[in-house]
Amino acid sequence: MSIVNIFEGREGHIAQKGEQSLPLACSSDSLAGAVSQRACVYSGARVVLNPITDALHLVHGPIGCASYTWDIRGSTSTGPDLYRNSFSTDMKELDVIFGGEKKLAAAIRELAHKFKPPAIFVYSTCIVGIIGDDLTSICKKAGEELGIPVLPVKSEGFRGSKNEGYKAACNALAELIGVRDYRPKGPSINLLGEYNVACDLSFVKPFFEEMGLEVVATFTGDARVEEIERAHTAQLNLVQCSGSMTYLAKKMEEKYGIPYRRISFFGLQDMSAALRTAAEFFGMAAMKEKAEEIICRETERVRPEIEAYRSRVAGKKAAIYMGGAAKAVSLVKAFQELGMEVVIIGTQTGGRDDYQNIAYIVKEGTVIIDDANPLELKELLIKQKADLLVAGVKERFLAYKMGIAFCDFNHDRTTSFEGYTGMMNFAREVSITINSPVWQLPVRRANLVDRRMNMEIMTGVSNDIQEPCHS
Repeated sequence: MSIVNIFEGREGHIAQKGEQSLPLACSSDSLAGAVSQRACVYSGARVVLNPITDALHLVHGPIGCASYTWDIRGSTSTGPDLYRNSFSTDMKELDVIFGGEKKLAAAIRELAHKFKPPAIFVYSTCIVGIIGDDLTSICKKAGEELGIPVLPVKSEGFRGSKNEGYKAACNALAELIGVRDYRPKGPSINLLGEYNVACDLSFVKPFFEEMGLEVVATFTGDARVEEIERAHTAQLNLVQCSGSMTYLAKKMEEKYGIPYRRISFFGLQDMSAALRTAAEFFGMAAMKEKAEEIICRETERVRPEIEAYRSRVAGKKAAIYMGGAAKAVSLVKAFQELGMEVVIIGTQTGGRDDYQNIAYIVKEGTVIIDDANPLELKELLIKQKADLLVAGVKERFLAYKMGIAFCDFNHDRTTSFEGYTGMMNFAREVSITINSPVWQLPVRRANLVDRRMNMEIMTGVSNDIQEPCHS
């Protein structure tokens, strides 16, 4: 028997630990008509590549697709801001009928001469796949003519889910890696799956540098094309967003022999583990000692404030719905640090291994869900009596309509949640939103309605009870 009412074809995508069989059904196409919270292939490619700040990003397709740009991702830059411009070939009906290849070639040429970027990423959207424009050939000819990399990103939305977009982006990045000579000054790493949302990188990167590590490149937060081109010279890849970057990490291991380790920068526990993972890989006593010094110093710095917020939220129930599984797992640990119980956890793109890991760390009775739709989320939030939903912007309004506290943990947030300071920020935001008096208003209105209905039943007379005024 299902935990909540679901559409036919969604069987096996929802389970309750201790009651339903695990792992979940996953890695399948969304059910048509179920209003999946997933995004399309193009959006997956765009969120990975767009944070490369000095590259030019050109969307080959109708103008609407170009609206998904840097402000959707929320990645910030310490230098170039060309990535903040979203260019499009703005395909019209005649382009669809007669083909858009000439228009695309002209657009690449014009933009290259005007902005002189070190590289151009060209994204194909749904209509391009349907009419058959040869994106690869156009980009190759343009690259030879202009003398810069012009990289096709095969990201037609109908190809699948966001995961396919990640692969398309990683394939484009792989074309850039390895073309520039470079020699790191010492032990070196790349940070993969770090997108510098809300300046997150500034709360993480300095710790690795303090340990004596050179960060050769970040993929792709606050990145430059030149850094991506030299990334093959690093000795270790640290992968945070496993869903988007494990594919590239494996390609780099095969081609350049660079090993990778999965880490996370969310929460005190995972941030400390990330520093220790890097230090243990290089096996240098001084680096290990420095890592422990940083962990002790930073934990002591933020612990008092986190404890103060913990006292206000301990015992509350949280629901998690993330795009990828890595953030979801880190959030479970972060809520444990705050004394909160996770009653729902789900992802848009998690795999079988991800859900097995999630099932291992959550408590009995926790509902685990893959590729949820709003109807399922609504019923689960009610059934599990969640006090807080942590998710992305698409789920915000569902929570607000239900009178449930909400915390934006996705790529469009404006507050840094990474590192030690990030965990302090997260604890503060969770405390503020859960304890906001605004959540009492729906309860008060519901009580007034109940009183009115009871009076009507008892007296047979309709009495409108007015809500009291407050100055």
